[in-house]
Amino acid sequence: MQHPAYGALRQVTPYASVLLADNPSPMTLEGTNTWVVRERDAGDCVVIDPGPADAEHLRRVADQGSVSLVLLTHHHGDHTDGVGQFIELTGAPVRALDPALCRGAEAIRDGEIIKAGGVELRAVATAGHTADSVCFVADHDEPAVFTGDSILGRGTTVVAHPDGHLGSYLKSLRLLAALPPGLRVLPGHGPELPDAQAIATAYLQHREQRLDQVRAAVRDLGPAVTPRQVVEVVYADVDRSVWPAAELTVQAQLAYLREQGELRD
Repeated sequence: MQHPAYGALRQVTPYASVLLADNPSPMTLEGTNTWVVRERDAGDCVVIDPGPADAEHLRRVADQGSVSLVLLTHHHGDHTDGVGQFIELTGAPVRALDPALCRGAEAIRDGEIIKAGGVELRAVATAGHTADSVCFVADHDEPAVFTGDSILGRGTTVVAHPDGHLGSYLKSLRLLAALPPGLRVLPGHGPELPDAQAIATAYLQHREQRLDQVRAAVRDLGPAVTPRQVVEVVYADVDRSVWPAAELTVQAQLAYLREQGELRD
């Protein structure tokens, strides 16, 4: 069974399976990936990102067995809107980097080892896409990293100003690029990828290229250029349906250049 597969649990590694929510859009790609994590002989499982408030999807996830813990990669609604309903179905505690998202459990600490479902997950704070983004590294015989929206299965991640912060995101990508080679990427959207180190390095290169394009646009259009004007030049090759998100990304890029002293208001 290959991605995308709606309504069916798809095994990806010996300990990680995915249920794809039927909420496709330009921002969610084919939909939100809800990950079910457990060793084969474990009596419980961990659910990463229950997904949207889709009763059918949430019921399918709950039907996978006893859920001992819910982990959230960040606060966006396509990952978290279903949390309340999912708690009603499972009674599971919810943990996230942001204490405001937690239910019946404490906030995740950067670097913490979380043990549940027979699997050890190491939390890696990866601010940038959002301030509360976190990834989970499965230190296993077949290692992988659950990346939420910090790395997607295809395309690149939106860093939407002001919650998204480009300087933080570049730092987070460097952390992911420093992971050992061969860790599979198990993302919040899109298909899995073979090597987090290689993908994070490619993301860094892409961001630097975009920044160079923004710098050039500012030079050509002047320091009073608007984010929309930059989008029309730098993101001309991108589907116009995502231009509003691109404008937020450009705001983050311009803010970064100001922080670096390269641009003045």
